[in-house]
Amino acid sequence: MASNNPTQQIAITTADKVFQQMQIAIVEGEIASGSKISEPELAKQFQVSRSTLREALNRLEKCHLIERKANVGARVIECTIKGLLDIYVVREALEGMACRQAAHNMTDDEIIEIKKMLAQHASSKDLQNGVAYYQEQGDLDFHYRVILGSHNQELINILCGQLYHLVRMYRCQFGMNSPRASKAFTEHSRIVEAIADRDGELAELLMRRHIAASRKNIENKIALKDSASA
Repeated sequence: MASNNPTQQIAITTADKVFQQMQIAIVEGEIASGSKISEPELAKQFQVSRSTLREALNRLEKCHLIERKANVGARVIECTIKGLLDIYVVREALEGMACRQAAHNMTDDEIIEIKKMLAQHASSKDLQNGVAYYQEQGDLDFHYRVILGSHNQELINILCGQLYHLVRMYRCQFGMNSPRASKAFTEHSRIVEAIADRDGELAELLMRRHIAASRKNIENKIALKDSASA
């Protein structure tokens, strides 16, 4: 419930702003993974009180972008290959489920909008050249729109609230370029076709295959890197 206290409302708004700025900085690597969080320095940098900063940090912790340990303090999470692959296993199961529900629950208008979004993606030069498939966060992100289209609040809370920005952090810091750029876009288009046909079984299958293929691509990159350094 919203408060009628102007001071409290300002504090919440300020905490939102700090949270969003730090979230972007962590996801894009401006605040390095594994780095220690200094509350006094951040409070000074953002010109906010320690209580306002802690509210923002609590939200970042819920998004799994920072972690707190006893006698150590808060740190930005470490990006590890195992952590990335574990997330893809979870995404395959849960986004497959979300896609099945999207086929049943997405409105006709939502389907029209996601098709328009894919048409916008198709105009990207990097995608046309098959070197990268970059999507802005939120409403311009295919996976985000499918998850919202599931109209299942529990899946939305987990995938968009807890995992979404963590996934983007890994993608930014491990690189967006991929030999699968064109294939990924084609797979997105086929998933939307299945959703539009209200074929939940096929939609889930295609989404699971899509995410599994992305995970396999990451594993191949790791194997090539390891063999090159051997």
